[in-house]
Amino acid sequence: MENNTNIPKYIPPPSFDLPDRQWPSRTVTRSPIWCSVDLRDGNQALPNPLLPDQKLEYFLMLCNIGFKHIEVSFPSASQDDFDFVRRLIEENHIPDDVYIMTLTQCRSHLVERTFESIAGLPRGIVHLYAATSDLHMEEVFGLSRAETIEMVADSIGLSRRLADDMPDSDIRLEFSPEEFTATDLDFAVEVCETAVETWGYATVDKPMILNLPATVERRPPNHYADMIELFIRKFSSPEKVIISLHSHNDQGMAIASTELALLAGAQRVEGTLFGHGERTGNVDLVTLACNLHSRGVDTGLDFSSLSRIAEASVRLTGMPIPARQPYSGEYVFTAFSGSHQDAIRKGMAQLDKSAERFGIGWAVPYLHVDPADLGRKYESLIRINSQSGKGGVAWVLEQDYGIEAPKAMHPEIGRAVQRFSEEVKREITSSEVHEIFNDEFVNPEGPYELMGYWPRPDDDDPTQIHGEVRMKVRGEESTIIADGNGPVSAFVHCMQKLGAPHFAVDDYHEQAVGKGANATALAYVPLEFDDGKVLFGVGSDTNIDQAAVRAIVAGLNRHAKDE
Repeated sequence: MENNTNIPKYIPPPSFDLPDRQWPSRTVTRSPIWCSVDLRDGNQALPNPLLPDQKLEYFLMLCNIGFKHIEVSFPSASQDDFDFVRRLIEENHIPDDVYIMTLTQCRSHLVERTFESIAGLPRGIVHLYAATSDLHMEEVFGLSRAETIEMVADSIGLSRRLADDMPDSDIRLEFSPEEFTATDLDFAVEVCETAVETWGYATVDKPMILNLPATVERRPPNHYADMIELFIRKFSSPEKVIISLHSHNDQGMAIASTELALLAGAQRVEGTLFGHGERTGNVDLVTLACNLHSRGVDTGLDFSSLSRIAEASVRLTGMPIPARQPYSGEYVFTAFSGSHQDAIRKGMAQLDKSAERFGIGWAVPYLHVDPADLGRKYESLIRINSQSGKGGVAWVLEQDYGIEAPKAMHPEIGRAVQRFSEEVKREITSSEVHEIFNDEFVNPEGPYELMGYWPRPDDDDPTQIHGEVRMKVRGEESTIIADGNGPVSAFVHCMQKLGAPHFAVDDYHEQAVGKGANATALAYVPLEFDDGKVLFGVGSDTNIDQAAVRAIVAGLNRHAKDE
C-alpha cells in the first residue's frame, strides 16, 4: 500500500523568504513586559465566567504576582464589564505602577463607551483591534482592505481625541491586527503604520503597543518568529512601538511560538495563568515565565507560592490544572520510576559538589529547576508505586522519618515495599512506607519475643560480658545465660544456646534519631546465616546495645518467616 502524502483538504502554510534571519542565533536574556489577559480573554472562555467579587480577587492576585499590564474587561460588550472597570477606578484598587487595559473593536460607538468606562483613570491602555486577514475581512465582515484601513484610522483618530480630553491621565494605545499570522505581511505593516500615524503621539518614551497575535495557531513556531522579524524590518519606526505577542495554543505550540518570537525581537507577551482561553487556550504565562526563570532570566513575576496561586485559580475559575502541567501540576516534581528516584536522591545529596563542578547553582538529575523556587517541598519529590526502586523508598524514609538505612539494606526495603504496592495496585503513601518498614524490619511477626536482656561486665575483666536473656519462643518463656566479648556477642551466644539457627553478625550500622534526652538509637544489623543468606533486622531503643539485640531478634523472626 502506498502512503498518501497529501491531504487535499489542507495545505502547508507557505514559509518566508528570509535567508539572513537573525533570531535562531539569539538568546533571550531580558524579561518581556508581561500582560495578563485572564480577566478578559481567559474569563470569556470559562463555562461560568467570574462574578464581580471573584474578578476583583483575581485582579489583586495578578497585581501581587507582579503584572504591570492587566487587561480587565471589554467594557463596551456588557454592563458587568463596564461596572468592573468603574469599580477598580472608584474603589482605588489599581496600584500606582499598574496599567489596566480595556479592549474594544474598531467601532466608533464602542470606542466612545470604552472611554466612558475609564473616566478618571490615572493610567491605562486602550486596546483596539480589527480583523486583517482576508478570511476575516471578506467572509466575516464583508470589508475590503481599503475599508479596513479607513475603519482603523477613524477609530484611532476618535481615540486620540477622547484621550486628549483626559489631560490628567496617562492613556496609552494598543492596536492588534487580529489574525496577524493569517494576514498578508505587507498589509499588516500598512495597517499598523496607519494606526501609529493616526495616534500621532508614539515616542521612544511613550511607545504605542502593536500587538501581533497568533489568534489561531495555523503556523509552526518558526513561521511566527520569521513574521515578527520581517515586520520589525519593514516597519518605519520600530523604536516608537512595543512589539507584543498574543499566542493561542490550537496546535499545542504556543509556548514555543512565543519563545521564538521573543528571539525575533518582540518585547511584550500577552497570555493567561495556566493557559486559560478560547478553544485550546492562550499561551500559559506560568510555564513561559518559569522557563525563562530556569535559564537565569529575572522575570519580575513572583511564583514562589505557585501552589497557592494554582489553588486560587482552580477555585475561582472552576478549571482544573492537569497533574502533568509544567511547574504547577501535582506530579511535575515527582518521580515514580526507581532509576529516576535514585538519581534524584543522589543529586540532592551532592548538590553543593555538582554546583561547583558544573558552574551553576542547581544541577540535579531529572529536575531542571529547584522546586523550592516555586514553593514546592522536597518531601514531595518521590512518590512510591510498583515501579519505584530502592533509592526512592530510602529517600522517603530519610526525608520524612529520619531513617538512614545503610545502602546494603536498600534492596531489602525496596522489595518489601514493591510487594505491598503490587498487592494493593496503587500509589503508596509515605506513612504506608514507614509502616511497611516497621512491620517488616523492626517488629516482624515470628517465634521470638524478647522479654529482657541484661549484659553485665565481669568483675575481673570488664571486656568480658555475662549476658542473661529472657525470651519467649513460640509462647514458651526461657532464661539463657552466656558470655561474650561484648554485649552483642554475649546475646548471640545466648540465642545459639536457645537453639536459634546459626548466624554471624557482621559490621552493623548505628544511628541516633533526635537530640538530647529524647534521642533514640536505631541499629541496623545484618545477620548472615550458614546458607549464605543475609537478612537485616532493625532495633530501636534509648540504649544502643538494647537496640542492637532487638535488631537481631527482628532478623531471626524474618528468617523464620522466610523459612
